[in-house]
Amino acid sequence: VQLQASGGGLVQAGGSLRLSCAASGRTFSSYVMGWFRQDPGKEREFVAAISWSGRNTDYADSVKGRFTLSRDNAKNTVYLQMNSLKPEDTAVYYCAARPHWGSVRSEYDYWGQGTQVTVSS
Repeated sequence: VQLQASGGGLVQAGGSLRLSCAASGRTFSSYVMGWFRQDPGKEREFVAAISWSGRNTDYADSVKGRFTLSRDNAKNTVYLQMNSLKPEDTAVYYCAARPHWGSVRSEYDYWGQGTQVTVSS
């Protein structure tokens, strides 16, 4: 699976952005998709995950209620809608894929390149 993230940019605090992650391959609908973020000097942080069907989602406490993850299996794409953005959301955001839901949030098999999100105060 090859992943291509897009949609990052510069936004003021309180604003919104929508990130997209397009996947190649016919088996996209069988993969759990996740988003992570990493700021320079910090560890990579789990943001959100969505199951194959989209019925199950998981969010980090720091984004719960502000971010929404969805997927369109017909388009091989997942979307991370980010609202009420805060300066501390600034990071490079990465999408990732794995075949199983799993209990360990950080273990993913495939990773895309990152897209920069910068939130100004």
